[in-house]
Amino acid sequence: MFEGVWTRLGDNRCVLGEGPTYDRHTDTVWWFDILGKILFEHRFGDGVTRRHPLPELSSALARVDGGRQMLVTESGLYLRNISDGSLSLHHPLEADNPQTRSNDSRVHPCGAFWIGTMGKNAEKGAGSIYWYRKGELKKIYSGITVTNAICFSPDGGIGYFTDTPTLQIMKVALDPQTGLPADEPVSFAEVSSDGEPDGAVVDAQGNLWVARWGGHGVQVYAPDGTLLRKIELPAALATCPAFVGPNAERLVVTSASVGIDPESAGADDAGAVFVTDLGAPIGKLEPDVLI
Repeated sequence: MFEGVWTRLGDNRCVLGEGPTYDRHTDTVWWFDILGKILFEHRFGDGVTRRHPLPELSSALARVDGGRQMLVTESGLYLRNISDGSLSLHHPLEADNPQTRSNDSRVHPCGAFWIGTMGKNAEKGAGSIYWYRKGELKKIYSGITVTNAICFSPDGGIGYFTDTPTLQIMKVALDPQTGLPADEPVSFAEVSSDGEPDGAVVDAQGNLWVARWGGHGVQVYAPDGTLLRKIELPAALATCPAFVGPNAERLVVTSASVGIDPESAGADDAGAVFVTDLGAPIGKLEPDVLI
């Protein structure tokens, strides 16, 4: 059982917290309130959390270089200037479909970006998963209701994802050089209790850490799909984990407050972002996206 202590990262609360990612070059963690249209920035050096309002629903970002990030929104992939927050369209993404938005996304070890979409009201089968690399965008999966748990093995040879309502985490063999599927997806694990599978990340040993929407925490699975442990969290609606710290020795988890009764037990923690010290460099950090 995990013995660490969770602390809240600042006092901000999200309606739908998502998409945490860590920039090791600046010791900064970024995350979103998708429904609030806010990008959060927390620099561990000064302990200050900054809020950046966004023009539309956005869910993920990746570092491009020291001055730019790639922001994933409901209408496209945008390049964001870190110094002033300005956005410029890089590539449209379902811009002709106002019923969908971006959701879970993550960078493959080769620099490719897997990007998930879904219906704004979780319409059945409205979502897809896209692959992006060096200016090229292609759809690799469709007919997904809620795209989540996108992450990759340390060597880039395996990809993971889920359609959350199915409770099935899938895995697929990939070409490590491109991050493209090399075979058909197969079942990796079934999250049959303790909430639904949401965002996920893979550690340096190849174990998959998946947030449990409605399950108060994170489940950790071995590369063979065996459940290793459950990590409890104060918030019921855990949404996505990310490893942070120069040596990936800490874990951040976002959460949501959407639909939570403000008078219910634990409501004060709903939508908060939590961090804990893992006690060792367990995780791995994401690479930059190649544009």
